[in-house]
This record gives sequence, C-alpha cells and structure tokens, in this order.
Amino acid sequence: GDVSGEEEPERVDMPEEFVSLTSKELPISSKLATKYLFERGVTRQDILKWKIGYCPEGEYGGRIIVPSFSESGDLNFFVGRSYTGHWQKYNQPSVSRDIVFNHLYVDWDEDIVLVEGVFDAIVAGTNAIPILGSRLKENSKLFQEIVSHDSTVYVALDPDAERKALRLIRDLLQYDIELYKINIHPYSDVGEMFPSEFEKRKSEAQQMTQHSLLRYCASADIK
Repeated sequence: GDVSGEEEPERVDMPEEFVSLTSKELPISSKLATKYLFERGVTRQDILKWKIGYCPEGEYGGRIIVPSFSESGDLNFFVGRSYTGHWQKYNQPSVSRDIVFNHLYVDWDEDIVLVEGVFDAIVAGTNAIPILGSRLKENSKLFQEIVSHDSTVYVALDPDAERKALRLIRDLLQYDIELYKINIHPYSDVGEMFPSEFEKRKSEAQQMTQHSLLRYCASADIK
C-alpha cells in the first residue's frame, strides 16, 4: 500500500479521437468546433493556453475537450462540451472530481478566482479555477490548497448558485481567508461576459467578512 497517505490520483487518458486545436494545420472536421468556440468568445490565445481540442467522433464525438493537468503534469480530468447541440451538454470521464482543475498552472500567491465551469474560467483568466459545479467541501483538495497557501479568493459562482456561494464564503471565512464576492448579475454566468467586463466587476468586488456576510444574507433574505 501507499504509506505516505497521499492517494495516487487516477490516471486519465485523452479520448483516442482527440484532435488538438492548438496546431496550425487543422482538419476540415475542426470547422464546427472552432466556430462554436469563437462564437463563445474563446480566442486563439485561449485555445493555446487551455490546450483545447475536440473529438470529431467516438464517445466524445461532437464535443470540445478542455483538459486539466495535475500538479505533476498528468492529465487528471477533462470536460467534454457538445458543440452540435446534443441534449447532453456535458460528458466527462467518470473519475474523481476532487481535483484542482489545471493545478499545474495555479499560482497560489496571486488572487484565486473560483467559478462554476471551464468556460467561466476561460473568461476569468489566470488563476481561475472551475469547481465543476460541485459543492466545495472543507476536505476537498482545492479547499485545502487555498487554506494552506492563505490565498486571496474571489468567488464568482452563477447567481442561481447563491446559497452554494454563501456557504463556501462562510466556510472559507472560518480560516481567515481574504475573500471577495463578484457580482455576476444580470448575466447567468461568467462565461457570458467579455473578459474586460469581468475584470471591471472583479475590481469592484465586495470584500466579505463575517459581518458583511451576515448583512448580505439578511438583505438577500437567505438563512
């Protein structure tokens, strides 16, 4: 057994049909995928930075693939998002989501931005970490990393996940984390914004303390 107590993360393999969009020469089948990305405001630079690709066929056929790399540089997850209007928007490998998405690229000494999904993270830019829609529990890797590095955190979850956001803020405040809440209204998520709009809202973010959290919950009538 593993004596260190550190669990070995599950190894994830890219789908066999994966085609990277980072290369200059792209096959004809990439047209729809790149059109979808550009329409969502994803730039050529984003594609290179996030190492985005797609699958023309197979289990993940008709899906954009956004990979995640562990601290040691291994693939530990990927998000498959349909670009053909499939009823199931997302298809992801059935491995643990208790990861720090793209841990390899996170600088814990800089501001950390917590968002819902990968397209939100692409807009939010450097050090934006998607929590992949799950509740961030105190024993999760991401929560533990934030606390151990005492990072400054900006929370930018979707407005319809308000309770989840406030629970996360409350949990992190118990560890004296410097915390800000970014206002997403009237957008339904960060992914709908231009990066410049997000930056503006980040600069106007409200600092959350135990006191301001109580006040905020009272005004929003959240128990």
